[in-house]
Amino acid sequence: MKILVCISKTPDTTSKISFVNNGKEFNSEGIQYIMNPYDEWYALVRAVELKEKNGGSVTVINVGDVSSEIVIRKALAIGADEAIRVDVVPESSLQVAKEIAAHAAGYDLVLTGKETIDYNGAEVGAMLAELLDLPYVSFAFKLEKEGEDWLVSREVEGGTETLKVGGPIVLSAAKGMAEQRIPNMQGIMMAKKKPLNVVASIGAEKGSVVASHEMPPAKSGVKMIAPDDMDTLVKLLHEEAKVI
Repeated sequence: MKILVCISKTPDTTSKISFVNNGKEFNSEGIQYIMNPYDEWYALVRAVELKEKNGGSVTVINVGDVSSEIVIRKALAIGADEAIRVDVVPESSLQVAKEIAAHAAGYDLVLTGKETIDYNGAEVGAMLAELLDLPYVSFAFKLEKEGEDWLVSREVEGGTETLKVGGPIVLSAAKGMAEQRIPNMQGIMMAKKKPLNVVASIGAEKGSVVASHEMPPAKSGVKMIAPDDMDTLVKLLHEEAKVI
């Protein structure tokens, strides 16, 4: 069984976010990057668990420049067998999906996290499945192998849906799929010897690209109102309260 896990580099959740070049570019100065948690904790760890249970191999793939290699090496330390880095700075979900699709043939399972924590687009998995002409299951929290088929569970409105899907599939992993693994010293040392293959971009079209970013408006201070001052409360509800 061959499994491909798509991983991405995202800013640490404690990072202070800002933009430069009139809002067109993310300001990466002083930012610490991590592997996208949905890719790491759920997609990658479940892939390693499936390999340990059923045999086979796990390959991770990343679309990014050399700065991504720190998170790629972590993926190898967690248990992936080899890695592919497509040497291009990603600018859109379509570009990422097309670059990955060029290297994703021949795998029994392709896993992504349900979304990245920076853009929260949840787009690459579906695009990748379309490009590969494979079934796609999104936001799965359970995945098991049953013969030649996959048993997949995901939450739907009002309950849980369990699907049996045959053949190679693309799946996006959500919370519950696996538990986070911390790389041990042996894994870290072994990761240095595992192959990390850098490949050239195929020059995939970007499709839509970000025109600009803007920060949300600053939150206003809390206004304290005396419990018996109903006139002021009603006035503020009418004039200042916002319905979200």
